[in-house]
Amino acid sequence: MRYTLLLHYPEMDAASLSEEAMAEGQRAFASYAATLHQAGVLLGAEILQPSSNTTTLTLADGVLHVQDGPFADTKEQLGGTFVIEVLDLDAAIDWGKQAPSIAWGSVEVRPGALFTVDGAWRPNT
Repeated sequence: MRYTLLLHYPEMDAASLSEEAMAEGQRAFASYAATLHQAGVLLGAEILQPSSNTTTLTLADGVLHVQDGPFADTKEQLGGTFVIEVLDLDAAIDWGKQAPSIAWGSVEVRPGALFTVDGAWRPNT
């Protein structure tokens, strides 16, 4: 099954982290990605830009509203994702608990679904 590991953690930037801490985090994520790849489960990964670069769209009474920045006022951000293909939820949880960001945030494990050419959504099993 396909799962997306959504990495949530406190908003941080290069100015609030030391150069050493930034380099350590980059090494940890590079190692994690390499481990997923070597295990043959990694389908893709995204590092997201800071939430301050977000544009949020909402529709109210038929009117589109465009808001700069994140919609929710929160101390955590969605910082990145890893899409993996594994046998089941237990395997996805095993990979999710190895994400470096689990030490300072949360990892949401969410099953994916496929959208097919005929327009149907089908669980990815």
